[in-house]
Amino acid sequence: MYGNQRYVRQPIGFGGGGPFPQDLWVLLGVLLFTYSLYYFETTASLLGLLQLSPNVWRRGYVWQLATYAFVAQKAGPIWFVISVAILFFFGRDVFRVLGRRHFWRLILWAAMTASVVAVLVQILMWSVGWMSPAPFLIMQGSSMLLTILVAAFATLYGNATILLMFVIPVQARWFLWLEILFAFLAFLPTKDFAGFVGVCVAVGTTYSILTSGSLRRALREYRLRLERRILEARMQRRRRRFKVVKKDDDVHRGPWVN
Repeated sequence: MYGNQRYVRQPIGFGGGGPFPQDLWVLLGVLLFTYSLYYFETTASLLGLLQLSPNVWRRGYVWQLATYAFVAQKAGPIWFVISVAILFFFGRDVFRVLGRRHFWRLILWAAMTASVVAVLVQILMWSVGWMSPAPFLIMQGSSMLLTILVAAFATLYGNATILLMFVIPVQARWFLWLEILFAFLAFLPTKDFAGFVGVCVAVGTTYSILTSGSLRRALREYRLRLERRILEARMQRRRRRFKVVKKDDDVHRGPWVN
């Protein structure tokens, strides 16, 4: 549907453009519900069952690989409203292009791929003695949804202009790199390397799916490119082994040699 396409249509923008898709209202309801659970003692502990944590491999809570992306971050009410508004305005344009099925497939594939890689990185870090005080912190909840939808917008509407901080005009395609930069800045105080890797994987997976048509096709293209580079490197090494035989003009040639 959307593989290898360049979208020339313009985004709806932050004002007008018709009603929000019903799916985004459902997403808002889920985030608002999980956000409200933080403020009740009897329900706050339930969020620990849904957020990404080491219990994925310690206790087999594998559902956290998907549910973590739909749990709102514990932040102030103002930041919650701002993050939801940004999510809606970017999500509406992405939903308009992809449609319902591909919209949810993109979110699930990107979120789960990012969480699986982040978990593997965290296990590797702990196996070598690198302890992280807050694993998966910077990729929890609505921050992952924002990462995926902003990356999708930057891929689909790369030539659109967005006002960064409502002041600086930036082409949408640069938000792919800005998201990685912001994740790195969040990594510095938290030391959450697994979360930083998860954000990078989410951005790369989103871009790959939207430009290749599916994650399987994207992985196949990456594999073919890697195999081609390995083959080219081997051929280059073999060429260096060949010895060039120079023509010797002093060698006497018989009459039978042309």
